[in-house]
Amino acid sequence: MKAFVLDRYGKKAALRLEELPTPELRDDEALVQIHAAGVNLLDSKIRSGEFKLILPYQLPLVLGHDVAGVITKVGPGVKQFKVGDEVYARPDDFRIGTFAEFVPVKEASLALKPKNITMEEAASLPLVALTAWQALVEKAKLRKGQKVFIQAGSGGVGTFAIQLAKHLGATVATTTSTANVALVKGLGADVIVDYKTQDFEEILHDYDVVLNSQDGKTLEKSLRMLKAGGKLISISGPPDPDFAREIKAPWFVKLVVRLLSAGVRRRALARQVGFSFLFMRANGSQLREVTRLVEAGVIRPVVDRIFSFDSTNDALAYVESGRAKGKVVIKVR
Repeated sequence: MKAFVLDRYGKKAALRLEELPTPELRDDEALVQIHAAGVNLLDSKIRSGEFKLILPYQLPLVLGHDVAGVITKVGPGVKQFKVGDEVYARPDDFRIGTFAEFVPVKEASLALKPKNITMEEAASLPLVALTAWQALVEKAKLRKGQKVFIQAGSGGVGTFAIQLAKHLGATVATTTSTANVALVKGLGADVIVDYKTQDFEEILHDYDVVLNSQDGKTLEKSLRMLKAGGKLISISGPPDPDFAREIKAPWFVKLVVRLLSAGVRRRALARQVGFSFLFMRANGSQLREVTRLVEAGVIRPVVDRIFSFDSTNDALAYVESGRAKGKVVIKVR
C-alpha cells in the first residue's frame, strides 16, 4: 500500500511517500480501506517531536488520526462489523496511520459512518468529535442552563464543540476573528468575542466551563473568568497527574508532568475552580452517539478544504498555518 512516512522528528520534516506492506491485523481489529483521512494539529505536533515523552513512537511512522472508509477484512474476534461496512474512527494511539491506503482499527474504536454525509465529511469528525464529547459530556458534565466558553470557535474542535454544547442546552461563548463571526453564529454561538479587537476576560464572567485550546496566557485569563466550582478543561496542556496515571506513564514522566502543571493547579485551587487536562482517546461507543446526532441533523461537519492524497504534506502545512475554518481532509480514494 502507499503511505506517507515520517522518518525523523522535526518541525519542517516532510513526510515521504513510500510503498509499504498492508498492516498485519490483530484478532480484535478490522482492516479499513481508507477513503478519506482528517488532518489534525496533533499530527503536526507528533511530527515535530512535542509528544515524544508521552507517546514514544518508533520511527519510521505513518501519521494520521482520523479515518473514514470501508472494511475489507475482519479479525476472528470482531463481532459487530463485517466486510463492506462503511465506518469511521479515530484509531488508538500506537495504531495510528491514516495517511495511507489501509489502516487496522480496533473493533471497540469503530463506528458505522453516518449515512447522510460523505466519506470526506465523516473523516473530518472522529478526533474533534471525541475531544468535544470527552471534554463537555464526560469531564464537564455540561448541562442545560450552564455557560460554557469554547475558545477558537472556527477551528476543528470549536466548530463541533459549539454545536454539541448548544444541543446540551448551554449558553455558548466563543472567540473568533471578524471574518468568521457569521460561521460561529450559524453553529449556535450566543456570545462572540472578536479576539483581534476585544479581550474576552473583560466581557465574559462567571462561566461554568471553559474548553481551553490556546496558550498559557489564555489559560490564566480563563481561570479568572470561571465562577467558584467551575471547571477548566485544557486540550493544549499542561498535562496533569491524572493524565499521567491514565496512560500508565513511567515515574520520571509522572514527575515531569506534576511539575509542569503545579502552577496552574495551585492557582485553580486558590480560585476554587477545577483544572484538568484532556488527551482524547479512541472510543467507538461515543462515536456511535455522534453518528446519531449527525444523522438527526443536530450536528453538521465543517470542512474547510479537501486535499488530494499526493498533497498530504500541503494539507499538513495548511493546518499548521492556523487559517483553517473547521477541518482539513485528505481524499485518499
